Amino acid sequence: MDFAEYKDILVVLELDEGKPVNVSLENIAAAKAVANGGKVIAVAVASEEGAKVAIEYGADSAIVIEGDQFGTYNGDVLADAVAQIAAEVKPAAIFTGATATGKDLVPRVAAKLAAGAVADATGVKLDDAGNIVFTVPAYAGNVLTDVVIDTVRPQIASIRGGSVPKAEPEAGKAGEIVKKGITVADDQIRIKIKETVKEITESVNLEEAEVIVAGGRGMGSAENFMKLQELADLMGGVIGCTRPAMESGWISRAHQVGQSGKIVAPKLYFAFGISGATQHVSGMIGSGYIVAINKDEDAPIFDVADVGIVGNALDVLPIMIEEIKKLK
Repeated sequence: MDFAEYKDILVVLELDEGKPVNVSLENIAAAKAVANGGKVIAVAVASEEGAKVAIEYGADSAIVIEGDQFGTYNGDVLADAVAQIAAEVKPAAIFTGATATGKDLVPRVAAKLAAGAVADATGVKLDDAGNIVFTVPAYAGNVLTDVVIDTVRPQIASIRGGSVPKAEPEAGKAGEIVKKGITVADDQIRIKIKETVKEITESVNLEEAEVIVAGGRGMGSAENFMKLQELADLMGGVIGCTRPAMESGWISRAHQVGQSGKIVAPKLYFAFGISGATQHVSGMIGSGYIVAINKDEDAPIFDVADVGIVGNALDVLPIMIEEIKKLK
């Protein structure tokens, strides 16, 4: 296969109220790092505003998908639209975030294009031959392996949030925005959306939070666990949890961080009473600064923490709250 005509990188944006979420802005930075002379083209669904933001964060241009079929997310519809754009643009790669939506979209697009796909990459770089190398966790995150797709184009990947820092925006940066009306054939749509129901718990936006105060089994009870809320409120953050805390019924699944929860990358992450199991750490390792509190000085969480406090979380928490109140 001749790869010479495959140059640019498409970044499929995930939007919240018309604006790209953090992981999409990080995807743009990742694409810029490995574009190797090609352009970075953002793809937004029905949002010129989202396209403009993407350009300010580093995209060279943007394509806005328009059409009556794109009012609600449907994996079949969006995958076919992306495949149509890829057939025209001939990108070297297609990136999107390793969110629930991104993980749903990537294999669909790969199947339509008969292309190679990588899920949940934690890093991207170029090798000496100019190939994109994707770093991917394996064996429950215990091993990191490098993957190169060197037989087909485009290369399609979902990239985990926090893996690549987003660029500083350039306000007012200009770039070409092409509005593209797309129609997906009925025989390509197997999923029919009958009704969309949003649970109130889903309003918790861990992925976008700059501060997360997380608690684990070491908090001991639901009553103790909810004491974390005061610290979260003080810091302008949200509460996160481990799987055992969620399974104990102390807080809803919407707050769970980790391999079976949400992948987060806040600027500041507090870990109260969290031992540091791989399944949890893999979901927060991209945090900018990690503060861990655990009474076991050998707890694995201290291996990834920037600051570790050896002590009972229930004793440390009120002291920390009072000290932060004094600073405020």
